[in-house]
Amino acid sequence: MKPVKFDYLPARDGAEAVRLLTEHGDEAKCIAGGQSLGPMLNLRLARPAVLVDLHRAEDLTGVEESRDAIVYGGAVRHADFEDGRVADAARGMLPFVASRIAYRAVRNRGTLGGSLSHADPAADWVCVMTGLGATYLLRGKKGVREVAAEDFIQAAFMTALGANEILAGVRVPRLSESARWGYYKFCKKVGEFSQATGVVVVDPERGYSRVLVGALDSPPVPLEPVAEALAEDGPDGALAVLDAAVDTALGDYPEVNRQLYKVAVRRALAQIGATR
Repeated sequence: MKPVKFDYLPARDGAEAVRLLTEHGDEAKCIAGGQSLGPMLNLRLARPAVLVDLHRAEDLTGVEESRDAIVYGGAVRHADFEDGRVADAARGMLPFVASRIAYRAVRNRGTLGGSLSHADPAADWVCVMTGLGATYLLRGKKGVREVAAEDFIQAAFMTALGANEILAGVRVPRLSESARWGYYKFCKKVGEFSQATGVVVVDPERGYSRVLVGALDSPPVPLEPVAEALAEDGPDGALAVLDAAVDTALGDYPEVNRQLYKVAVRRALAQIGATR
């Protein structure tokens, strides 16, 4: 099966992309790397009359650094993180995660903003950016507004993007030298989406601690008791309250699924020093 016919409109920058989306309304969709939208077009699950291409928009492919954070353009590619072509705000976490996304061919084309806007709950960046406390910069007709990562995905494949808005950038706070992180995902084979994901980030200097499970049928779920224990008692303290926290947060899930999430978080904790 092949996609239905559509008009292709490359945008020179984010402002032009918003203008084109506004002009064509519901008939238009954005495309950057095309790694999610492409298959949907081929299967005719998506049938836009207009495709607005973002991958040549210079302001969406850049990176802006400050002392406390780095803003990544929405069209920055996975491989840019993997290969170190962009600065890493998370002390090794971003290239580590990027290198484990799907296959190299996908990473060469797929983009940060495209993955987040597609909003598959099992996607790596969805989990990682929530774990890092990132902020999303959404550009529309009225300018740029900010949305916290945990508020962006409202349900599977549903986001806070308004009509004619694009995800122009992602602001990631810089981790301090004392920060530690862990990331683990279960996949049956390399390249598949995760069946269970565990994310751990602790930054004592900033007073930041977050532990969450991802690859659910909903946005990532924070495990606040585990994060509090991690900040107060370290990885082993977090491990001691993990099982109860997962059972409470995911009580509607079958026991076998809860066990997968427990092990995913346990292995993420092991990366920062949990010993039990």
